[in-house]
Parts: sequence; C-alpha cells; structure tokens
Amino acid sequence: MTALRSLGFVALVALAGCAKKEGTPGAQSPDATTSGDSAAPGAAVQVGISDAPTSGEVTTERPQMNASAAEAYAAGLAAFKVGDLRGAKTQFQRATQADSKAFQAYYSLGVVEERLNEISNAVSSYRQATVIVSDYEPAIAAYAILLAKSGKPEQGVDYLNGRMSAMPKSAAVSAAMAEVKSIQGDSGAAQRLAQEALKKNPDYSPAMVTLARDHYRARRLDLALYTLKAILDGDGTENPPRDKNNADARLLRGLILKEQGNRPAAIDEFEKSIALRPDLVESRVHLAAYYLESGNATGAAPLLENAVRYDNDHVLAHLNLGDAYRLLGKTAEARRELEWVQKKDPQLAQVHYNLGLLYLFSDNVPGMTPTQATDSAIAELEQYKKMRPRQAGSNDDTDELITRAKAKKGILDAAAAESAAAAKPAAPAAPATAPKDAGGMTATPPAAPKK
Repeated sequence: MTALRSLGFVALVALAGCAKKEGTPGAQSPDATTSGDSAAPGAAVQVGISDAPTSGEVTTERPQMNASAAEAYAAGLAAFKVGDLRGAKTQFQRATQADSKAFQAYYSLGVVEERLNEISNAVSSYRQATVIVSDYEPAIAAYAILLAKSGKPEQGVDYLNGRMSAMPKSAAVSAAMAEVKSIQGDSGAAQRLAQEALKKNPDYSPAMVTLARDHYRARRLDLALYTLKAILDGDGTENPPRDKNNADARLLRGLILKEQGNRPAAIDEFEKSIALRPDLVESRVHLAAYYLESGNATGAAPLLENAVRYDNDHVLAHLNLGDAYRLLGKTAEARRELEWVQKKDPQLAQVHYNLGLLYLFSDNVPGMTPTQATDSAIAELEQYKKMRPRQAGSNDDTDELITRAKAKKGILDAAAAESAAAAKPAAPAAPATAPKDAGGMTATPPAAPKK
C-alpha cells in the first residue's frame, strides 16, 4: 500500500490569524510534492493553517507574542516558504527565546523539527505549545499524530482521550483521533470519529480529508474519490465545495488518479497541490516522476531540488534528482545524489541501475577514465541484476545495457592497444657500410683534395 507522508497537521501555523521503476530508466514514484512554484489564479500559497478554535469558543488565554518574537517568527515563516528549514528553525528558536510564551512559535518549531527528522525535539516542542495554551488544537493534533507515526499510537490515543474529555466540542481533537485510529488500521473507528468531528463543525475540512485518506488506506478508492469530490468540487449550487483549495485533498486525489492510470488528471492535481502548498514533497516527487517519464528533466530537476529542501531524507527524491541531473549532463551532481542514496539505503536495487546508466552514458565522469567508468557501469548493472533479478514478462533492459557496456569496453580496450602500439619506438636502423668494388673488396673512398 502506498504510504503517505507530509499529510495531516504538518503545515506551519500563520502568525496573523501548510518504488517502482517507470518511464525513463531510473524514474521512481514514491512509496506513499509548469514548475509548480506559482499559485493557481485566485488561490493564495499557504505556509500556515488557521489556529482559530474549531469549537468556535476560546476557553484559554492566548498570550500575544512580543514584538521581538513576532519579528523572528515572521522571518521563520519566510524561510520555511522557500524551503530553508535550518533557517526557519533558527528563527523559531529565536522567537521562543525572545518570548517564552510564544506558543505558536513552539508549534512551528515542532513542524520544522519533524521535517528535519528530529522527532524527540518535535514532540517536546509540540508539547510545550500545549503547556502554554492547553487547548491549542494544532499542537494537540500534531503531537498525537506524530506519536502514532513514530510507532506509538497507543500513547497518542491515551493523550487524545484526555483532550477529548477536556474539550468535548473540539472538531480538531476528534479529527486527530480519527487520524490516529486510521494509522492504527481501525477504519471503523476512524470513520466514526471523523463524522463526529464534522457534526461538531461541518466546515472543518481536515476531518473530511481524514475520511478520504482512511478510505484510501483501506483501498476503498471509489469512496475516497467521492469524499474528495465533495471537498474540492461540490455538487451543484446547493452543495458547493467545502474547500476547493485544500492542497492535501488534491495530493490525495492525484495519488488515486495516478494509481488508476489517469495520467493527465493526476498531473493536474499534483500541479495544483504544489501551487497551493510548495512544501508538499510527495506531490513534487510524483509530478517529477511523470516529467522524467516523458524525458523532461529540465522540468523535473527544480521540483526535486525543492523536494529535498523540505525533506532531505527523502530517498526517492534524491534518486530521481540524480537521474534528472544525469539527463541534463550534470554528471558530478548526479553521482553525488546517487551515492547519497546508496549510503542511505544500501538495499535499494534501483540506485545501482541508475549508477550504471550514469557511468555508461556520461561523456566524462570526474575522477575516472573512460575505461574505469565502463567497468563501473558493468559492475553496477550486474549488482542490480543480483538484487533485482528479471521477472517473467518484465520489460527489463539490464542485459541489453550490460552487453552494450561490454561492447564499449571492447572498443576502448582496442583503442588503447592501438595507441600503445603506435607509441612503441621503431627498431634502430642498421649501421651504414662502405660500398664494395666489383671484386668484393671494400672501395676506398677518394682522398680529399689537397689545398
């Protein structure tokens, strides 16, 4: 089943109140985010979610950030928007140092730490936001869902049970519990809890996205699409779309359409989701895979470069970026990305295939002679065969590529032998001898004339 990443409550909160080989050799779709960097007409690019209570009432005091913290927080949002996670982290930390009650900054710091795979730090930051404001829903949901995604769903359930008792009118807490239950595989409970969230707040679109995502996880694709249609399209004037600019919903619909083989519609959804939320890594990776499939490495590369800014541990983003660089003739950059993948995931067979292509087809591999590059191509392709043997009925071209590499090596070896022969010194000429006369005696050269 496709695993989803970067979904749910992972977008920054706004201060002012978001593999299988296919196509071109090496292009991979993630096991689950035009360039996609400009918003669709009429849609604002999101780098945050509303932190207004979903119950419609504020029961806990929410301290205002002081000016110094607010300035650092705004700088953090700006850094996040361009994929500078380290810069965003620094600014959010400055905000919390400038104002110890800056609960929004603690939450956003947790978002960035989660993206950087600093899980324990993220858990701590989310928790601190709720210490300051006990009913702060974005941090409550993020904390519980991160526990579930980190293999501790029961802890997330226990925590949310306590929050639901204290906040019975909160749609966000019910929706978060639905997400955790879905992650656990309890689809029945997930559906019930998401519906309860919508009863509390009919306009709370994250609960509808959770409904659709749970259908998707349970392989009820038609029901997932039906739910997504209600979110994004509506049904006539009497039932307008609940949230037509919901980037998570567009990503999810893109995944389903891609699985169903509807390429044009899937591309459209991925492009729209990126325009709405530049930080949606899965949309970038899927869209880039389509671009690589059609040979459009120029379009794929910037999508993947931004993907690894938002998630530098995303193996398939690096893998496909390496292939995009290869197609663009950026051999050193391609090798860097692919060698990173090789170290990060030694069991991934595809990286050996991609390295084989790089060494075989690149005109010049820095630090290697043409013969060394060809030898490496053969070795990588042979390793790929060992790790992923040909299956009956598959369209694997590995043997053809190995044959081509060996033929290239033969040509290089022959050329090297010819060059060596040409460079070999000629045998020294025999010493000259004096001519002999008719009787066989050596002729005496005439004496030099006297002056």
